[in-house]
Amino acid sequence: MIQKLDDKNLIQAAHWLANQDKSLALVLQQYGHPPLWARTPSFATLTHIILEQQVSLASANAAFERLKRSVTDLTPKNFLTLDDDALQGIGFSRQKIKYVRHLALALIEGHLSLEALEGLSDEMVCQNLIQLKGIGQWTADIYLSECLLRPDILPKGDIAMLEAFKVLKGLDARPHHEEFVEMTQHWRPWRSVGSRMLWHFYLCERKK
Repeated sequence: MIQKLDDKNLIQAAHWLANQDKSLALVLQQYGHPPLWARTPSFATLTHIILEQQVSLASANAAFERLKRSVTDLTPKNFLTLDDDALQGIGFSRQKIKYVRHLALALIEGHLSLEALEGLSDEMVCQNLIQLKGIGQWTADIYLSECLLRPDILPKGDIAMLEAFKVLKGLDARPHHEEFVEMTQHWRPWRSVGSRMLWHFYLCERKK
């Protein structure tokens, strides 16, 4: 049976990680345990994650809210009724219009089943997602971590996560992904919780 994060094991894992890593102990001491940040596994959520690629969360959230107001129900079929002008007005770049249309068609035509992903290994979920245009490792990792709630995911290249790690560890620069993976081996099997603790630190520090 595939293990999933929930509110209970997230708190337990945060305390376990604090015992493994002094930096995460500091996060827990200063700001408490992070939110679960669970999202519904769906076309709508995957569209939202695509909107988040390489832009601020505030910008992506605003565009997603405009999208939801533009269609009664955000399904693949309904998304495809929106033309380029409508989508650009919502906040989609030309590339992201292509990406989400490609995703919508893949779901309609049966080339991808989001329901089937729930029973697959982390590696197989990634393979299924990154075959689609516009879905790279970061997008697949976020879907694994926040939608499927897999416990041991480090979203590749996540800037907020890496910036928090740099600050907490007193590094001169953000580590490359391979370095980051090596430096967090002791977080296994709860790296999804470690990444949430880094996001939690990043967001709390920005509010100061």
